Amino acid sequence: MDLIHRISRQFEDSARTKLDSLEALAAPIAGAVEIMTGSLLNNGKILSCGNGGSAADAQHFTAELVNRFEMERPPLAAVALTTDTSTLTSIANDYDYTQVFSKQVRALGQPGDVLLAISTSGNSPNVIAAIEAAHEREMRVIALTGKGGGSIGEQLRDGDVHLCVPADRTARIQEVHLLVLHCLCDGIDCLLLGVEDQ
Repeated sequence: MDLIHRISRQFEDSARTKLDSLEALAAPIAGAVEIMTGSLLNNGKILSCGNGGSAADAQHFTAELVNRFEMERPPLAAVALTTDTSTLTSIANDYDYTQVFSKQVRALGQPGDVLLAISTSGNSPNVIAAIEAAHEREMRVIALTGKGGGSIGEQLRDGDVHLCVPADRTARIQEVHLLVLHCLCDGIDCLLLGVEDQ
């Protein structure tokens, strides 16, 4: 096996997927930035959730908001629903794993808050349940998906934003998701701090 060739192909595929996603995602990312910034400016918060690599992305995004991204600014209100093991395991044990995020959304979410729902397939049952709970709580949803959007794409309402990566391979979708999250962080900071385009 030629490992160098295989590694080179991974880099090339990743770069191509990102460039192919630009046209489809730029405008909805900008819309998501405006929704999230509006919520934060009105004393709202951003809740985030996902499974596996998407759980790591949810936590990564939350850390960038609560701490900082690339510019100094006050901490921003964000909670990753993937991090409290006592809550997660008690819900999964007493009820069902499908409810591990939705029960937290019902407990913590308020009208005007935003749910960042991440699922590469668009079909994660517990993320779908979290979106249902967010709608009940009069929250807007920013969904990061791929593979055509799955059930989540059909579940979103007017006022929600669907950031669906035009790819089918999970690794490529996750790589674009990370770039999207960094775009969201940068956009939020720029709007909050009044940074001019560079």
